[in-house]
Amino acid sequence: MNRIQPLMGPEAYKTYSVVSPLTSHFRPATCAEADCGYYRDGFQVRVEGLEPQVLHAVQNSGRKYTVQKPAEGETYLVFEPGQPCLRASLHRVRVSDRPPLYVVRDGDYRGNPRGTKTRVHHSPDNWLDDFATHQQAIADEIEKG
Repeated sequence: MNRIQPLMGPEAYKTYSVVSPLTSHFRPATCAEADCGYYRDGFQVRVEGLEPQVLHAVQNSGRKYTVQKPAEGETYLVFEPGQPCLRASLHRVRVSDRPPLYVVRDGDYRGNPRGTKTRVHHSPDNWLDDFATHQQAIADEIEKG
C-alpha cells in the first residue's frame, strides 16, 4: 500500500472514524436477504481443477444441478436459481436499528503509542464538535508559529 510518510510520530496524531463493526452491526442472512446474484440468477461450478473432496461436497450439498459438457475436458455443474449459493453461510446484512459508532482515538495507522483509551461519541454532532475543536487547536498552533 502506498502511503505518504508521516512527518511526525503516531503520538502526534488523532484518528477520527465512523465504523460499523461486522460483529455488532451485521447479522447472518439468507441468500434472498442478501440479494445474492447466485441465488437470484443461478450459478455454475467448473468440475475440472476442483479437489475431489470439494467436488464431493458440492455434488452432495442437497442443491439441484444439471451437468453440462460444452467441450471435451470441460464439465460444469449448473445450479438453478432460487437455491442457496455455496457461500450462503458468509452472507451478512446490516442491523438497521444500530447507528454507526463515532470513534476518536489517539495515534494513526501505526498505533496508539500512549495507550490512551478510545472515545466513542454517542451522536454524530458530538463527534463533529470534537473534530472541529481539534482542527481549531491545530490551526491556532500553526498561527502561533
